[in-house]
Amino acid sequence: MTTVDWSAWRRQEPAPGAEGLRERKKRLLRQRLSDTATEMFLERGFDAVRVSEIARACDVSEKTVFNHFPTKESLILDRGEATSAALRAGLAETDRSPVEATLEILAEELRTLTSWLAAQDDPRDAAARIGRFGALTRSTPSLRAYHLDMTERLVAVAAEALARRGEGARTEDGDDRPGGPPPGPAGGPEVQIAAIALVGLWSVQYRSLARHLAEGTCAPDRLHEAVTADVRRAAALLARGIDTSVACGSDTGTTSGSETGLATPAGTGRTSPRTPVHPTVQNMPR
Repeated sequence: MTTVDWSAWRRQEPAPGAEGLRERKKRLLRQRLSDTATEMFLERGFDAVRVSEIARACDVSEKTVFNHFPTKESLILDRGEATSAALRAGLAETDRSPVEATLEILAEELRTLTSWLAAQDDPRDAAARIGRFGALTRSTPSLRAYHLDMTERLVAVAAEALARRGEGARTEDGDDRPGGPPPGPAGGPEVQIAAIALVGLWSVQYRSLARHLAEGTCAPDRLHEAVTADVRRAAALLARGIDTSVACGSDTGTTSGSETGLATPAGTGRTSPRTPVHPTVQNMPR
């Protein structure tokens, strides 16, 4: 069976400085297992393919498959750990705002995908493959559940990183905020909603990608420009509120609409969110 190099469209990790033969073989086998599984799932459906069949197609044992991938779902959705690591590292860099750090990660993922698309002989066929992949993950209950689990873990990573960031900001300012508890790993409500909002930008990016591909935007440059514009429009609505809420930590005191990034309708004295945020993330394949 001919397989597509699906790993070429994922966010690439830096090449090991001194990768040995053993490590290289393990990396290439892992890629072959994932690529083969993805093709088989797209052809026959996720539930119709057994892990033992994937193992036979790659001439390895079923145990070997599970040595590289803990679950069947992770054979096709295996970028959760890499995305978490990138987000954790990005949010730890205090010279950039949380939104800017998240946008940089998303931009790199989009550049990788559109570069993959540009390298294909038939961009329309490649776009159709992306569409089929999305349809497969949306129509398979176990993959949807796996998506949800990855989303929750990513939100937890973002919340912990934001809480630490806010704690560091208060320490530098010499403000111990006696009226409220320290944010801690879980963070307060401001940190939690900020984490959900940041992770929601992945949903914005992949929904935008699916929409523009469905509309026939297959030219990589045009696709990149259109999706980037959509993501930045969403991010612009989050930036002010997230940056302020992280600086405030989980202060339990009363805050105004301008401090929390919420809009106050005229004459009501109440705050309402600027925009709803859908707290899901679509994780692309290897």
